[in-house]
Amino acid sequence: MAKDKELGELASLGNLSPGAGSHRTRKRLGRGIGSGLGKTAGKGHKGQRARKSGNVRPGFEGGQMKLYMRLPKRGFTNNFRTEYNVINLEALASFADGSKVDVKALHQAGLVRNADLPIKLLGRGELTKRLDIFVDRASASAQAAVEKAGGSLKLTGQVR
Repeated sequence: MAKDKELGELASLGNLSPGAGSHRTRKRLGRGIGSGLGKTAGKGHKGQRARKSGNVRPGFEGGQMKLYMRLPKRGFTNNFRTEYNVINLEALASFADGSKVDVKALHQAGLVRNADLPIKLLGRGELTKRLDIFVDRASASAQAAVEKAGGSLKLTGQVR
């Protein structure tokens, strides 16, 4: 049996209780004026929201044209946009000289969150090690930096 930190006694099925503040007592509506929620039960006098089924959906303005319909719509979202995992050259400093850097290696190193997205290599920072890099896309400055360091860059180009 585990010792309970707060109670200083052994915790068992017979003396379990919920944590402090995890349960709230429910509002007891219409139980007299002294409760603070008597008579109208906190709903005020008359009107749509005082009725039994009085709540309306968000944005509803009683039949008036809704605000989100009155405002102009701007912009465009391309549904076919390709999202990339972006890796900069400075992030590759953790790899050993001469190692193979691909999706799996980047994911294991914690540099890529979603291994299903394609990877793009960008040229921020310096590359001092010779690495064999396999990515989907790369900027021109990143390609030049990898070749300057003596490594190789293979573009798979598979936009998954």
